[in-house]
Amino acid sequence: MNQPSAPQPTDPHTAFAGHRMLAAGALADVALAVKRAMDAGSDASILVFDDQTGKQVDLDLRGDDAAIAQRHGARAEPAPLASGLAAEAAADETQPRGRGRPKLGVVAREVTLLPRHWDWLGAQPGGASVALRKLVEQARRDNEAQDRQRERQEAAYRYMSGMGGNLPGFEEATRALYAGDRERFAQQIAAWPEDVRGYAMQLAWHGSGEAAAS
Repeated sequence: MNQPSAPQPTDPHTAFAGHRMLAAGALADVALAVKRAMDAGSDASILVFDDQTGKQVDLDLRGDDAAIAQRHGARAEPAPLASGLAAEAAADETQPRGRGRPKLGVVAREVTLLPRHWDWLGAQPGGASVALRKLVEQARRDNEAQDRQRERQEAAYRYMSGMGGNLPGFEEATRALYAGDRERFAQQIAAWPEDVRGYAMQLAWHGSGEAAAS
């Protein structure tokens, strides 16, 4: 009988001791693992990275385990609106509601267009507002994959710069990364330490493949 997989942490991080992966998981768990390694006298340089952004993270390891875990616990954040206007929508909720149809999260903002644009929008079914919303949603859908790829590339580059900047093939690997050439990227980092190589691949392609060829 298959065991249910453990839920993924909302704040995944990975710690490295030198070029060896030390711990991976929620930031609080990773922080405790780093503290134990330091208490055990590890002389390797320990770096912690955010799995979502590739940014290096500084830890505050003062106090006992409970204090460290609490300090590095995941912070609950409200999901942003698709339009990125969460703050405006929240402010709108505080305004008194008048009679008539509820606003359903719609936020009014000024848009500057040429007359021919307004003419075209006004001729669309539902009017200018409906047409604009449809155009924005279509643009979001069209660019979603490209945006995700760019975010992955930036995350991988941040990590590679911090961990592998002096490793062989770094510059060529960076070119392959931004070209979206996974095969060439794997070739360029093939000589890197296994854990460093595997994490770079994970960031660049979100774990869609295994570590580069050894």
